[in-house]
Amino acid sequence: MAKNILETQDLKAYFGNKQILKGINLAFLSNTVTAIIGPSGCGKSTFIRSINRINDLIPNFRIEGNIIFNDQDIHDKNVDEVDLRRKVGMVFQRPNPFPKSIYDNIAYGFNIYGIKDKYTIDAAVENSLKKVALWEEVKNNLSQNALTLSGGQQQRLCFARALAIEPEVLLLDEPCSAIDPISTAKIEELIHQLKKNYTIIIVTHNMQQAARVSDYTAFFLLGELIEFGKTDGIFTAPKDKRTEAYITGRFG
Repeated sequence: MAKNILETQDLKAYFGNKQILKGINLAFLSNTVTAIIGPSGCGKSTFIRSINRINDLIPNFRIEGNIIFNDQDIHDKNVDEVDLRRKVGMVFQRPNPFPKSIYDNIAYGFNIYGIKDKYTIDAAVENSLKKVALWEEVKNNLSQNALTLSGGQQQRLCFARALAIEPEVLLLDEPCSAIDPISTAKIEELIHQLKKNYTIIIVTHNMQQAARVSDYTAFFLLGELIEFGKTDGIFTAPKDKRTEAYITGRFG
């Protein structure tokens, strides 16, 4: 039976005096995909970047409320931020491989954690590249600079890099907005495969993509959570007129 792996409780976020999130209450079931939709500037990216404390790196950012991951508040003094980001991985809008070899991109996380065993790293590199269906394309060129890969390959490499250190949650911030339709289809198929082992939260502007890949959908507007529910219900019978107006393209 699925359980809540992650929950936000009355989450409010501020950049300086500007409030970005206004009391978000959301719970995420393990091994599901949740899409976060809404117009630009509604707080989607701020929300998911709060979950692994990436926003903490920005001056004047602060939150109120709670983010509970595996029954512990992520801002508890006993929580190590680096360890949190290992368990809550992230793939960004644009592919951002390091200017290193394909192999070194995947091995990067192990260096951070002081893992030196070559057998362990070799196995993780192969396994993570297989998970993203990239192994057959690059297995003979692991020393190749990752920046020479196509945009779609680079984004799958970024997925592999996040997966190599075995996270529990994967945050995807518009992961297909900078790649072509064929690569997008591969990423969407990858998301379907990954939810067997991971909990996935995806921010997307693409309504069709949200409908295709997610089990649940949350609609944000002006920093508020307007509606949340099973994706089929949100797209076929939304309860709030603002949700209906957004998904039918009447605004946003």
